[in-house]
Amino acid sequence: MRVSRLPSWLKKDISRGKGLFKVKDTLSELGLNTVCQGAKCPNIGECFGEGVATFMIMGSICTRNCRFCAVEGGDPNPLELDEPVRIAQAAKILGLTYVVVTSVTRDDLPDGGAEHFSKTITAIRESLPYSKVEVLVPDFKGSHDAVWEVVKSSPTVFSHNMETVSRLYPRIRPGADYCRSLNVLEFVKDFDSKIVTKSGLMLGLGETREEVLSSMKDLRNVGCDVLTMGQYLRPSDYHFPEERFLHPEEFKELESIGKEMGFQEVASGPFVRSSYHAGRLLERILPRQEKDNGGR
Repeated sequence: MRVSRLPSWLKKDISRGKGLFKVKDTLSELGLNTVCQGAKCPNIGECFGEGVATFMIMGSICTRNCRFCAVEGGDPNPLELDEPVRIAQAAKILGLTYVVVTSVTRDDLPDGGAEHFSKTITAIRESLPYSKVEVLVPDFKGSHDAVWEVVKSSPTVFSHNMETVSRLYPRIRPGADYCRSLNVLEFVKDFDSKIVTKSGLMLGLGETREEVLSSMKDLRNVGCDVLTMGQYLRPSDYHFPEERFLHPEEFKELESIGKEMGFQEVASGPFVRSSYHAGRLLERILPRQEKDNGGR
């Protein structure tokens, strides 16, 4: 089996904290999806056990079919208009002070689902006025209007993952475009320079070190504040295979390089994912951002 060939540092115990069943019951009762489940995240037991989850809005079916992702591709269902309120209810039941919301890609919608993101942010803020909200969005086909629709709702963090280096986009992300994804993050800073921007890279897909460093530089050039880097682990034998497994020391080195480049925060490690411990990652920079934003 594939698990048997994983190096020792990629074998993780299944965590079952006291919050596990509360999270599962809440999601089930409110009919909500999470990327933790949809993308088969290796950290799901740990995060659910701590009583946190990353909500995935606009259904569980993606209009794209990226070769690294476990989320099902196909024709999605119509939007559920009450979903933003249900997300807010779940966040309140779970007692979240830092809420992370992502989505499937919805190329079938005129705005890519930007308004639905905006309504979700608003609903969470109305239910939990003092909460922080991080959104991890698709590329909206590069639409300025869609990005602005999300930005004007003032998320605490606006995240969009590059996922991999430019050369690998045609193989790994055939429906996406490297420069378009960079531009999404750049648009955010053009619209509101005070919003924290964030992106993530998966490593082990066949990229070279030089390509990783180049992508990191590209992200800094568009003002990206926070970077996450983790080991790509294919969710099944039908997905794109891992080319290599990076040693934890290599991840540490890349983290140091990222901080030297000027990222405000860098999380880099085998099990790091874009929303893994997202609130903790930003605790050190949010006070500075709040001061600059007048307490937002």
